[in-house]
Amino acid sequence: MKMLKIANTVVLTLSNLLALGAERIPVGGQAVIEGVLMRGPRKWGLSVRRPEGDLWSTSWRNLPWTAAGIWKYPVFRGMATMAEMLTVGMRALSQSAQVALGEEEKITPREMILSVIVALLAVVGLFVAFPVWLADRVAPLLGASGLLKHLVEGMVRALVFIAYVGVIGLWKDMARIFAYHGAEHKTINAYEHDASLVPEVVARYSRIHQRCGTSFLLIVVAVSVVVFSLAGGGPLWWRALSRVFLLPPVIGISYELIKWSCRAGRTGELLMKPALLLQYFTTREPDLEQIAVGVASLQAALEERESSPVAAPERPEE
Repeated sequence: MKMLKIANTVVLTLSNLLALGAERIPVGGQAVIEGVLMRGPRKWGLSVRRPEGDLWSTSWRNLPWTAAGIWKYPVFRGMATMAEMLTVGMRALSQSAQVALGEEEKITPREMILSVIVALLAVVGLFVAFPVWLADRVAPLLGASGLLKHLVEGMVRALVFIAYVGVIGLWKDMARIFAYHGAEHKTINAYEHDASLVPEVVARYSRIHQRCGTSFLLIVVAVSVVVFSLAGGGPLWWRALSRVFLLPPVIGISYELIKWSCRAGRTGELLMKPALLLQYFTTREPDLEQIAVGVASLQAALEERESSPVAAPERPEE
């Protein structure tokens, strides 16, 4: 069961290629197992709730992949951010699993590798090959061809992801990860509004955030309709493979759209509204202890000096 939980979390991490490059405040994050990962201007911060109840926190330097070369230019910077988030996200997920599961359920490197392999196969199978296969069968029934066929494929891909999130959200362990996702959003919203980073204050803020990766996913689906149409026809294996290779430029273009929406004020908010609704599936209302983890993670990311794993503040009183 622990491998299944990790595999599902990896799938969400792969789907959560969020646009962390905010124009005003470069802060973003993601939920991990019993914890939250945050990125600050200069550092990454990670906080995890131990089985004993106390907090474990650490931080390390943030060296953006978009700082130099071709990767600092539009579209390419989105690809670099994707690679950076996958690398850092897997590191944080591995650390959170080791801390949160405790010594008795300590996961081995072999189990982690198997979990990642299962997750990658699930992503390729569920979100790449299956939508292509199903669109081939549904499109003729609707009389769709060309760009309309790709639109059907994109809609299937979005529906498959929503169904997947809905099903795994029924699992208690995954519901807790979704609550940590909500804690991450509340913490960032409070920080961006210059509020006091006290769990009781942070709890008043929304669990929905404009730069979330699940909102980003729907933008990816919309952009993919156009970009994937450039690959043309061919057998199923070729079309599925072409989508894997075309995913980086799709991510890059989608990243730029997210950045634009963050700068466009009310117009950007209105255009992003349908995508924001998806966050009600991928977040839950967190309790004060989960919010405390998000706050500790952000504080670790905002510290000027690097730190070693340490015990963070005690659990808030109920």
